Amino acid sequence: MTDLSFSSAPVGEQPTKLDELVAVMARLRGPGGCPWDADQTHESLVQYLVEETYELVEAIETGNRDDLIEELGDVLYQVLFHADIAANTPGEDFDIQEVAARMTAKMVGRHPHVFGDRKAETADDVVEFWDDLKKREKPSRTSVLDGIPQAMPSLALADKLLGRAQKVGLLDLGDAGGVQVESEDELGPLLLAIVASAKANGLDAERALRSTLRDLQGEIREHEAGAADAGIIGVVAPEV
Repeated sequence: MTDLSFSSAPVGEQPTKLDELVAVMARLRGPGGCPWDADQTHESLVQYLVEETYELVEAIETGNRDDLIEELGDVLYQVLFHADIAANTPGEDFDIQEVAARMTAKMVGRHPHVFGDRKAETADDVVEFWDDLKKREKPSRTSVLDGIPQAMPSLALADKLLGRAQKVGLLDLGDAGGVQVESEDELGPLLLAIVASAKANGLDAERALRSTLRDLQGEIREHEAGAADAGIIGVVAPEV
């Protein structure tokens, strides 16, 4: 039977399954453990984190209960992996407990309507709280674009940027233009047809969208600086 007696559970307490998983990670990366696990770094694990995340998305969208449990476990394992690396890296010196403590404090602070005396009647009220709190937490951010990861898939990035354009008053999503779709069943084939047309004409749909998104971000920053001039926004939904 596997010896997990070095579990991270406090002395005298029965270890939880999460404690046991932390112990497995410590064993794998410790002396006499797995050479591959011991050699990994934050950077070397990025590809696996991305892969496991996409597998979790697939399980959510098309899987069953067992698939979801497995893929959530794989993503959790990646988090524990990074925390164990940090715990054994000079200059980082934090573990999964500190990660959890930081997240607990963050979530309590981000929900004053639950843990404090602020009132929120709607989800929109909550989003407004979050925006105010983020401004106070990160005063160095001067644009609504700050903090958006540019490596996001282009469609997800487009959705995020359009939301930010609406937030600063550059775009009214209620007046999206000539392309009208009312369901994902309609939207999927339309997107596929656009990509198929691009491929037939030797065009790179991903690169084209990313190029347009760079222009959109420039337009948002100009608008924030008081130099609004609807360019990309004006053709964001052309007649087809």
